Amino acid sequence: MARGVKVAVISTAFAVMVGGAGYGAYNIVSALNGDGGTGAAGSSDAKRSGPPSKDEVAETSKKFFAAWEKGEAASAASYTNNSTVAEQLLTAYSDTAHITDVRITPGTATGDTVPYGVKATVKYAGKSKPLSYKSRLTVVRGVTTGRALVDWKPSVVHPELQTGDTLVTEESANPPIEAVDRDGVVLTKAKYPSLGPVLDALRAKYGEQAGGTPGIELSIRHQTEGVAETSLLTLAKGKAGKLETTLSATAQAAAEKAVKLYDQSSVVAVKPSTGEVLAVANNRKDAFNAAFEGTVAPGSTMKIITAAMLIDNGVTSMNGPAPCTEDAVWQGQTFRNLTGMQPNLNATLANSFMRSCNTAFIKLIDEKPLTDESLTKEAEERFGINHDWQTGIVSFDGKVPAVSGPDRAAGAIGQGQVQMNPLNMASVTATAITGAFRQPYLVSPKLDDRQLATAKGLPYNTASQLKQMMRLTATQGTAAKAMAGLGGDIGAKTGSAEVDGNAVSDSWFTGFRNDVSAAALVQGGGHGGDAAGPIVAAVLRAAG
Repeated sequence: MARGVKVAVISTAFAVMVGGAGYGAYNIVSALNGDGGTGAAGSSDAKRSGPPSKDEVAETSKKFFAAWEKGEAASAASYTNNSTVAEQLLTAYSDTAHITDVRITPGTATGDTVPYGVKATVKYAGKSKPLSYKSRLTVVRGVTTGRALVDWKPSVVHPELQTGDTLVTEESANPPIEAVDRDGVVLTKAKYPSLGPVLDALRAKYGEQAGGTPGIELSIRHQTEGVAETSLLTLAKGKAGKLETTLSATAQAAAEKAVKLYDQSSVVAVKPSTGEVLAVANNRKDAFNAAFEGTVAPGSTMKIITAAMLIDNGVTSMNGPAPCTEDAVWQGQTFRNLTGMQPNLNATLANSFMRSCNTAFIKLIDEKPLTDESLTKEAEERFGINHDWQTGIVSFDGKVPAVSGPDRAAGAIGQGQVQMNPLNMASVTATAITGAFRQPYLVSPKLDDRQLATAKGLPYNTASQLKQMMRLTATQGTAAKAMAGLGGDIGAKTGSAEVDGNAVSDSWFTGFRNDVSAAALVQGGGHGGDAAGPIVAAVLRAAG
């Protein structure tokens, strides 16, 4: 964006930081939660209690809308329960976003919630364009004065605004891009909605290199550093630069459709022979790219790396012993299997892998020559985890720390301090079935001379055993139901990751079909094959 523009930003005292561990959001509750107004509405009334009445909801929203339409930010803010913060964003609405001629049409209220449509005009540098959108607000009872007030949220002003965001109209900071897939198909937010944040990030990084010229836009400027601005309306088109990506429009369409089945879901597909990312999709209420940036426990999908460690260190082999006991005690902590799993003291590693027996893996990590560092070395040296991946946009490249005590055992089954995302696990599968680590990427490193991460990969014997165990899992084990009906060379691994405070575990699934590997996560989805499994299968069916 052009500089010198005064931007009003929602106070950082009320920021909600989105992302990081568990993809969670941590709320800082405002001390102004009760009454931020100045007394403009109903100040002469006696203090009331209980939910606002139908008449109060209608009167408060009507006065708020009327002041907003007139551009009277302070007056409109006085009808909210956080007037200081509301005034800042409402001022930015007219002063920095240059939105005028505002007309608000309320819909039929449902209890204390009022939906409404906004029609306005954005005017800047001799250019103008109509703007229209829908949003909603809620009227609440002020804690201290008893007034009926608009419960302030940035989405009151625009449904895509989050805490810390502001609206700005000016010459865009980055030229527009025409992102195309591997076959030249144009990728747009309209056709592939979950690509929105990805395309914004690509534009921010490669807009100038793609050869475009900037236009004039109404955009959301995010408070979080490194998050690309979100374009809402183009007043004057710039010249779009063409940016080639590794994505496959066919795989992306399948990924978009698949994640719609489950809230809080993410999926990534990769081409194992090259490392090219074929699809990335998220179904989330926020704009966080959990598929690339998430940092959560991967559950039993981690057993791919653990099995590789056991084989590489000579502890056992695919057909070697890996007894599945009812429980396993590691340094005072007892670990058990999923409910209903029958013990098998004669189980091989392949059998315990395809049934996803926790106790078999935990008992084996106590064998020599394994140490607290062994799993970390396997993940980093063989699978490229924690090697500063340069995908073309921001990504997290996994974390498998060297730990002792119960967390060492937990890490072997994808719990404890291990952190992954679907991008990482799709890559783990790609390495497991080819024996070579090829760092995933979304844009060719030749475009900006990025240095891709490297790792030594797996011995042929280890990779062949991992691939065969994943084949057995997809045809006879815990992944068989999800992978049913898929032809070609297939394999998979399921995972369920317990999260502190959550009654239902996260659902994980990773698999391959021919030269495509994919991994999915559904937070709170339960068993790996139940939610994440169908997502992966759908993507493999389209792309494999």
